[in-house]
Amino acid sequence: MFSKTCEYGIRATIFIASQSYQNNRVGLKDIAKKIDSPEAFTAKILQILSRSAIIRSIKGVGGGFEISRETMSEITLAQIVTALDGDRVFTGCGLGLNYCSEDHPCPVHEKFKSIRNELAFMLQNTNLEELALGIKSGDTFLRY
Repeated sequence: MFSKTCEYGIRATIFIASQSYQNNRVGLKDIAKKIDSPEAFTAKILQILSRSAIIRSIKGVGGGFEISRETMSEITLAQIVTALDGDRVFTGCGLGLNYCSEDHPCPVHEKFKSIRNELAFMLQNTNLEELALGIKSGDTFLRY
């Protein structure tokens, strides 16, 4: 459903948010290690997230990546997915066809439409603050 870029981006953003919730900035190496992602790949993802104003990059001594507590409740998973994968997950065909519509449906169109709509609802109604708090409390995890 999501690209590897998007999966790692969601994990990275949740980890950064959980650390920011404790007033900690986190560096690239720590993020890559914590989300089990190659460092160079993680750097490219973080650059996209930073340009999209989802995370902030602070340079220099004491620098790193952070998300302000004030914006955590406003940033949704849908924003992260759109920044990294575009709107494909919200509009794409379940079989990956270039053209699929109500007028010209693929074999799984009707069934996939309801799944896609439920996924879109979840992504639009899940914010970083609730996910960061799950990590902070130990109720949820980013790795085994």
